[in-house]
Amino acid sequence: MVQRLTTQGIADARVLRAMGAVERHRFVDSALVNQAYEDTSLPIGLGQTISKPNVVARMIELLLGAPALVGRPNDKLGRVLEIGTGCGYQATVLSHIATEVYSIERLRGLHEKARTNLRHFRLATVHLLFGDGMVGYPKGAPYAGIIAAAGGEAVPEAWIAVGGRIVAPTHSERGGQALVVIDKTARGIERRVLEAVNFVPLKSGIA
Repeated sequence: MVQRLTTQGIADARVLRAMGAVERHRFVDSALVNQAYEDTSLPIGLGQTISKPNVVARMIELLLGAPALVGRPNDKLGRVLEIGTGCGYQATVLSHIATEVYSIERLRGLHEKARTNLRHFRLATVHLLFGDGMVGYPKGAPYAGIIAAAGGEAVPEAWIAVGGRIVAPTHSERGGQALVVIDKTARGIERRVLEAVNFVPLKSGIA
């Protein structure tokens, strides 16, 4: 899987190490274990999916490209907020590149599944939260970065208020979704719209 990520253009050694260190098969149902290391999204229940390895690696690499880390290729990110824990896979990968991870999930069933999945890893720096990701988690702020695993009409202002670099899918002008990177700079908020992606919808409330 890591070799394939390299051929797909993932170059940051921190991302490749993290992807290689986390066993993806531990986060999917036993019937899907044989597909765990393919570059495909897989169902995890409640209408949700575990993202393709390439998409996880790409978004984390973008997060590590934040201005604060320019010229510091071996440094970890500081505190990161993940919107949409899902099965807990991306939060576990993030634990290898961030000093602390807060991950919030609005579906109780998935929150509980992620807690079960992460028990094996004994990660003291990962905090799983049950709540509405649209409002973020201000108590943990400020964040060096925010990464979202669900796409809405726009990036919520609540995230921009507390985040450093934000990497999230949003609705694109051409229809569908596109990956957006948002940075706060001395000149204000800067947004870059990147490639098309396909994520589950960003929703408010809990269920």
